[in-house]
This record gives sequence, structure tokens and C-alpha cells, in this order.
Amino acid sequence: MREFRTVGVVGLGTMGAGIVEVFARNGLHVIAAEVDAEAVARGRAHLETSTARAVGRGKLTQEGADELMGRVTTTTSLSDLADVDLVVEAVPEHRDLKAGVLAELDRVCRPDVILASNTSSLSVTELAVRTGRPGKVVGMHFFNPAPVQKLVELVRTVVTEPDVIEDVQAFAATLDKVPVVIGDRAGFIANALLFGYLNHAARMYEQHYATREDLDAAMRHGCGYPMGPLALLDLIGLDTAYEILETMYRESRNMMHAPAPVLKQMMTAGLLGRKTGRGFYTYAKPHSSEVVPDASTPSGTVPEDVTVRDVQRVGVVGTGTMAAGIVEVFAKAGLDVVVRGRSESKVDGAVAGIRRSLDKAVVRGKFAETERDAAVARITGTTRLEDLADVDLVVEAVAEELDVKRAVFGALDEICKPGAILATTTSSLPVVECASATARPQDVVGLHFFNPAPVMKLVEVVSTITTAPDVAATALALCERLGKVPVSCGDRAGFIVNALLFPYLNDAVKMLQAHYATADDIDAAMKTGCALPMGPFELLDVVGLDVSLAIERSLYQEFRLSGFAPAPLLEHLVTAGRLGRKTGHGFRDYAAR
Repeated sequence: MREFRTVGVVGLGTMGAGIVEVFARNGLHVIAAEVDAEAVARGRAHLETSTARAVGRGKLTQEGADELMGRVTTTTSLSDLADVDLVVEAVPEHRDLKAGVLAELDRVCRPDVILASNTSSLSVTELAVRTGRPGKVVGMHFFNPAPVQKLVELVRTVVTEPDVIEDVQAFAATLDKVPVVIGDRAGFIANALLFGYLNHAARMYEQHYATREDLDAAMRHGCGYPMGPLALLDLIGLDTAYEILETMYRESRNMMHAPAPVLKQMMTAGLLGRKTGRGFYTYAKPHSSEVVPDASTPSGTVPEDVTVRDVQRVGVVGTGTMAAGIVEVFAKAGLDVVVRGRSESKVDGAVAGIRRSLDKAVVRGKFAETERDAAVARITGTTRLEDLADVDLVVEAVAEELDVKRAVFGALDEICKPGAILATTTSSLPVVECASATARPQDVVGLHFFNPAPVMKLVEVVSTITTAPDVAATALALCERLGKVPVSCGDRAGFIVNALLFPYLNDAVKMLQAHYATADDIDAAMKTGCALPMGPFELLDVVGLDVSLAIERSLYQEFRLSGFAPAPLLEHLVTAGRLGRKTGHGFRDYAAR
């Protein structure tokens, strides 16, 4: 196995300086090259700022920072890299520039030296063949910020020598990184999955389906993502995102990777995100993370010119997990709740489950005993729909079957008082179908709570083409009263969260199906490279493969995009009864409980 004691880095921008810091932190001598003295000075400033930040946070001592800087030698001549053991180029993402740098390194470095490219989207093969040692060229894709992010995608080409990739993989592990070995295709793992999702979000914004704030809030609070997609695009840079998408589209011809026109328009206008001070959002100044109000900033959740309806007494139809969770949310917020079930045993079971949930909250110190008792006292159980006659709002939370829901709405329309709002918590069915079963379609709205309802903050408020403005406003105001984060959207398959989440999950299955990477490597890439709470296959097994397939079919049926067509592998697993954790077998096998 090769020893790597002295390494070279070409390019000292944000990414290159971060890679230099990673190497120097691990005791390696680093020779860092830039085009001129001014660029070298900027690179050293990047390093000093980053190490000073680490000292300030207690991650590094001042003595350690000084030693780190002492291991870094800077130069403006590539010939000074003649004796290094490995070189990583981290120059801007332009094919000819990167190929030229690697070709020059090929001339000055020893024949056994490995040449690595930090490209995030370009073909490593195309770069490798521009050298005289294509078998010793690999992709070594660090993630930004390199000192913090654990993932490194190691890209092998069809001519990469096996011992080269093995040695680089072992070397990356000594840097306290998570190396994932993959083949050479546009976007690799993380970007191929991430940028399809980001591009889809940009299209939603472009189509005025939802506001930038609601799109971002939906993914943060509905999926636990650290950033919303539009804020992340601003951080990455819209020009960078556009170039990555263009590169992937040229190779894949997948419409999911065809850059949304709004990206090109904003890029042409110089609205590149944080680095220019304006992108999807407006920032205090260039390179600032502080978002400031602009002409598109909403004045509040509820429009000022709309009067909301008074809601004091609510009903919930259903006694399943979701229905019980919604009842608990209403009762804790001080609302009187009538819960209707098909039998007394189901109603009693639901109320008992709510009581147990509230007892746990008391034990954890999140709820006082008096508050628990008051919440339980607000709940009334019944088996009669007629007992919902005087509620101000009723939420239907029965089985996810359209005929069943339409029957419930037809009955509620006859029973509930005029002006009462009828809501469905469907996650995938058209809300307008429920509305059309009534004589009051203007009073019907979607209230999509997320499971578990007492814990999850997000509620998607779904308006149909017939929903009255004051009904939507009342739903938004009610959600805020419940302590939830409401987002507004139109009535189309998947709403916001599922429409963004499930095409990404489907792309991950297609990647596995193509034998491009293992489920473990794909999950590791998305968790460590993109800071997602779960990898796609972990999440699919939790959600249930049958549920996931049903959602993907509904998305494909609505949008008719080939990229939305469910991956055959997912369909085969469902047919075989491998539905995820609930059956003990999905993409992974689980121990019997």
C-alpha cells in the first residue's frame, strides 16, 4: 500500500482551502498551489479564518492551529509539486481548466503519483484521458465545508487501476472521512439525487405553486431537512447549481435534471444567491446568511383582507393513529373535540391511547397533570355522525380510499351546520374529489397533518379551485393556534412534501437497481454528504414500500413525467411482500420483534 506523507492541492478557493485544512489537520505536509500571489494570499486567509473559527469553538487549540499552518507550503508553480505522493486539483468546475491542470501535473509529478480531481459533476474519465497515466487518475469529491463534512465520493473510471482506488480509499479513511467508492457518471451519488430534488423545488416556485417560504418550511418541518431547497440553492450558488444540472442532463437526458428556466433567468440577472446578496431570498450583504425582507416577503400567515371564521368546537372522524393524534393536538390547544368511531370499542381505544400519550408527556415534564386532565375532559367520544352537527370544523381521518372519504363527506354535508368547515387529512388523494361530494365545496379544505401528529410541526393547508379564501385563512390561523407550522399549496398530487420527497426516493431506487452503488453507500452519501436525517432506503423501509409505491404511482398518474415512473425494483419488492420494517423485510432485513 502506498504511503501518503506529502500531498498537493491545486486551487485555494473555499473548497481547495478546506481540503488543505483536512490534510494538514491529519499531520500531512501540504503543498498548495495557486495562479498568483494574490490568489495565494486569499487562500491563506481562508485557512486562517477557518482555523481561527475552530479555535474559537474549542475544536482546535491555538498551538494546534499554528502547527497546522506550519505544515502548509504555498506556491504559484506546479513544478513545486514534483515530489508529492498525491495531488488533488480543486480549481473551478470547468472541464478544459481541470484537464489542463491534470495534464501539467502529469508532466511534473513522478509516474507513480496519483492524480485526483475534486470535480462534483464532470466526467473523471474525460479528465483522465488527457494525461499519460489515466489508470492513476481518480475522482476525490469532498463536500463543503471539507473540514466538517464526512463524506468523500471516490470515483473510479473504467481504466482506474484497482490498487489505486484501494489505496485512496484507505487513505481517505485515515482522514476521519466516510469514503464511498462509485463509478464515473454525472453527479455521482449525492449530487445526482440532491440536484434533481432541488431542481423540482425550483420548478414548483416558478409555477407559483407555493411561496419560497412555504416550500422551504415544508421540507424542514415535514422531513427534518437542515435547510429548505431554495435556501440551499442560494447557499450553493445558482450558477453552480445550473452548471451541475446542465452536466447531468447532457449525460442522462433525464428531464428531472433539465435546469428549471428560472435558474437560467436568475443567473443571467446576476442573482446567484448568498454570494451576490440576492437569489431566491435577499440577504443583508453579499456572502451573508442573514435574510432580510424584500418585496416577496409575506406580511403574515393569514391575509389581512380576510376575516377568519370562529372555531371553538371541532370534530374528528376516525380512530386510527393519525385521527387520535389530531384529537390530542386539538384537545391540548384548548378546543372541545368530538371524536367519532365506528364502534364504542374503537372510540374507547382511541381515547385510552390519547390518555397514555398525555401521561407520557406528564412523566417527561412536558405537561402538567392538571393540563392533562383538562385536555382529556375536552374529548367526547361517539359512534354517531349526528353528534358532529354543531361543530365549527370537522377533520376526516378515515382510510385512504376515495370512495370511503367521499361517503363521509356526503354524510357530513347533510349533518353539519351551515358555515362549518369540512377538512380532509389525505396525504395523496385529490381534495376536490371530497369537495365534489358535498353541496358546499367552498367550505372544503385539506389539512394534511404529518405522523405522529402531536410531534410533527408541519401541516399542509390544501386549497382546491373552489375553496373560499376565508376557509383557507381559517385553516391557517387554526394551525398556528395549534402550535403548528402551516404551509399553503394547491390541490395536486403529493402537495409539497411528498411531491418533492418521493421522486428523490424513486431516483435512489433506480440508482440501486442499476448496480451503481449499494443501499448502504447511497444512504451513507445522503446522510453524511447532505446532512439528511435518514438515507433514502432507511426512510423507504420506515414509510413502507407499498405506501411509497402508491404515492409514486399517484405522482406519475398526475404529472406523466417519465422520471416519476416507479422503479421496477420497488414494484418487485412490493409484489414479493417485502414492504419494509412492518413485515421485517424491505431493502434490508430486520430482526423479528
